[in-house]
Amino acid sequence: MIKTRFTELFGVEHPIAQGGMMWIGRAELIAAVANAGALGFLTALTQPTPEALSTEIARVRDLTDKPFGIDLTILPSIKPPPYAEYRQAIIEAGVRIVETAGFQPQEHVAHFKAHGVKVIHKCTAVRHALSAERMEVDAISIDGFECAGHPGEDDVPGLVLIPAAADKVTVPILASGGFGDGRGLAAALALGADGINMGTRFCATAEAPLHENFKQAMVANDERATELIFRSYRNTARVARNAISREVVRLERDGAPFEEVAHLVKGARGLDGLVNGDVDHGIWTAGQVQGLIHDIPTVKELVDRIVKDTETVINQRLARMLGGPR
Repeated sequence: MIKTRFTELFGVEHPIAQGGMMWIGRAELIAAVANAGALGFLTALTQPTPEALSTEIARVRDLTDKPFGIDLTILPSIKPPPYAEYRQAIIEAGVRIVETAGFQPQEHVAHFKAHGVKVIHKCTAVRHALSAERMEVDAISIDGFECAGHPGEDDVPGLVLIPAAADKVTVPILASGGFGDGRGLAAALALGADGINMGTRFCATAEAPLHENFKQAMVANDERATELIFRSYRNTARVARNAISREVVRLERDGAPFEEVAHLVKGARGLDGLVNGDVDHGIWTAGQVQGLIHDIPTVKELVDRIVKDTETVINQRLARMLGGPR
């Protein structure tokens, strides 16, 4: 058993979290993560309305009695979702853990904290983590450059970013970006984190609600099989390399404004691909950890394996290096 500040604060068995993932963070996956002893996050904005989110929360509770959380990502938008209504739905449902991410989270953090909700805030830089800590969040998820989704604009990988955050942040830290096995969890703990946050690796599990073709693609892909898109728009995103992402990179290289790529990267187009199995239909999020994905286990098999392998790394391999028992 690996106990950390993270496991103790959030009441979970293992120092492993499954972060919010658009379209993927649904009840069946979150419940499987919770039942495996880790912390899963239902993705609020995957649900089209706050009322639908309430229904999905109830679905999770039908499948597990273990702790779980909700991810609420705040993005700058001309016509933003009704964030206050989503917040209220989370609070009224009695969910006590929320992962926030994105743009100007102060209002959201303050509202959740006022109602006794523990908040983990996702950050891509130490300065952002310190800002979140001043907002009195309960924990930080620090995302290295390897991560899927939006790694920020500083391009600092986890090997530097995690200990840099641990040197300055006092609340518990989840290391995110590039994690998928016990070696990674052992390394994150050694670097000063209190656990790991995985997205891509949980997508390649039996319970993840996406087409099998995408899971098989992650197994077949290596660590080079991603693209960084939206760099020229200062909104960098790491996605799986496919026909669409390559075209987006080409258009950006030629100086195209966002309006010329918008039709390629629409969320609805990506969702269509996840449903129909066409891995080249739209962009889809995946991290460099694809190079460490070699199978499609159940969530429980994955979590149990990571914990067992972490203990082996710590108790055997590292202990031998210190002259301990073989």
